[in-house]
Amino acid sequence: MIQLDRICVRAGDFSLNDVSLSISSGACGVLMGRTGSGKTTILECILGLRRIASGRIQIGATDVTGLNPAVRGIGYVPQDVALFSRMTVREHLAFALKIRHADQKLIADRVDELSELLGISHLLSRRPAGLSGGEAQRVALGRALSCKPQVLCLDEPLSALDSHTRDEMCDLLDNVRRQTHVTTLHVTHNLTEATRLSDCLFRIEDGKVLRTSLNDL
Repeated sequence: MIQLDRICVRAGDFSLNDVSLSISSGACGVLMGRTGSGKTTILECILGLRRIASGRIQIGATDVTGLNPAVRGIGYVPQDVALFSRMTVREHLAFALKIRHADQKLIADRVDELSELLGISHLLSRRPAGLSGGEAQRVALGRALSCKPQVLCLDEPLSALDSHTRDEMCDLLDNVRRQTHVTTLHVTHNLTEATRLSDCLFRIEDGKVLRTSLNDL
């Protein structure tokens, strides 16, 4: 579950006020809004990368408002995927577990599990420079899921993909969520993505988040 309870954020002249939203466990919420409206800011608040002025953020049964980002149990896929150029796909999938000093067999088993789930087993020895856009997104998704997070945050992950690859990734994201039961918040401008992925839909407007429907967009 993701729950924001009347959070307020201020940065210079920009502010978000009394933002509340709730996404039930295992569901996918999609957040839409104009460029600069604050979609990424909301993700950063959930992740713990931006301090809120007031309000409360809850992940599952835990109030994470004051917690360090590393212990919030959240996986994150940024818009630019941010893969490490010198690391192989295998190393990306293992990264989060290695820095937590997980057992080597557990790491190997998790890499195998993720690479099969995401259809990238044949890419494990490759580096980012040799990957297509869709392949890079799969790797970034695998890295985010490595530690089995409760929540997955996606910041316009499909915006740079062609329509065919976008369709494939929508199918993959839906399949991943159904298999892992990870609660998801997906930021996008794309109505097709919203239609295919959302269990609940939110629109950010004038510094506030409103629950909405595709008919209202």
